Amino acid sequence: MSLADPALLALGLVAVAALALAAIAITRRRAAALAAAGVAPGGSGRSRRRAQLGGVWFTIAGVALLAIAVGGPAASVPVSRAAGTVILAMDVSGSMTATDVAPSRLAAAKQAALSFIDAQPGSVDIGVVAFQQGGLEAALPSADHTIASAAVRRLAAGGGTSLGDAIIASLSAITRKTVTIAPGGGAPDIGYWPSATIVLFSDGQDEPGSANGSTGKDPGSDAAAAVAEKAGVHIDTVGVGTIAGTTVDVDGYHLFTALDVSTLTSIAHTTGGAYHPASDASELNGIASSIDLRLTVTRQPLPLAGAFIALALALLATGAVFTVVRTGRVV
Repeated sequence: MSLADPALLALGLVAVAALALAAIAITRRRAAALAAAGVAPGGSGRSRRRAQLGGVWFTIAGVALLAIAVGGPAASVPVSRAAGTVILAMDVSGSMTATDVAPSRLAAAKQAALSFIDAQPGSVDIGVVAFQQGGLEAALPSADHTIASAAVRRLAAGGGTSLGDAIIASLSAITRKTVTIAPGGGAPDIGYWPSATIVLFSDGQDEPGSANGSTGKDPGSDAAAAVAEKAGVHIDTVGVGTIAGTTVDVDGYHLFTALDVSTLTSIAHTTGGAYHPASDASELNGIASSIDLRLTVTRQPLPLAGAFIALALALLATGAVFTVVRTGRVV
């Protein structure tokens, strides 16, 4: 228990001590006066005196509690608050300029991401990671969702795609530490983050990345997904594009690009997440209800002055009633 003003409590307790000493001195003086007069109190007189003293001590106890209340007592109690972290991993590779999803894959992904941000409660921290061949943090996780929204609106397409690097960059944003996978090594231990979710917006077109130092498509994303799975981080993938595909102009070349559902589904299933088509807004917004929110415990002060005042008034009333009923006097 803490006190807002210990000095007032000290002054109040000094006053209580003075009242107690005065009551004891008066009682002894009365007893001495009766003895000097040769008056021996009978049973009824002794009973009345005890009743009167009982009322006095109830009153003093009430004053003592009032002194404590004046000091501003407060208890520190644990309070649980639901919170979670979501990283929006946005594919900004050149293939996202394709127009098989109007007005373009990137524009559709940005709109879906903004709708997702708007649907989240303030207890969820949201960050943004943009990725091409390598991840780039656009906004660290924050309860201020306007920061994430602004970061999404600034995104522009260009470059290749590495899904493995996207996952690793997202894990780095979650842990606030650089996460790496050593060549040929297993999944590193980055702790356990069951309240964190990565929502990956991509067409699934994967190119060699640096997530595990390899040059293959599948090992990079698979190794990165294994790190997320070990850390308890779910990855929900959002497919942007069409299976039929289309061609895009990248650096003067006409390249065919199509939605790779199997790659995105595999990443999601590895980590216990789910695959969502970007065109399905209701399913995308439903990701919010599947987030395993973390319960963080903080300690907050609980004022106790009201409780002490109530108890003090009860004691004062009891003392007054006790004295009046047994002696016919208040003091």
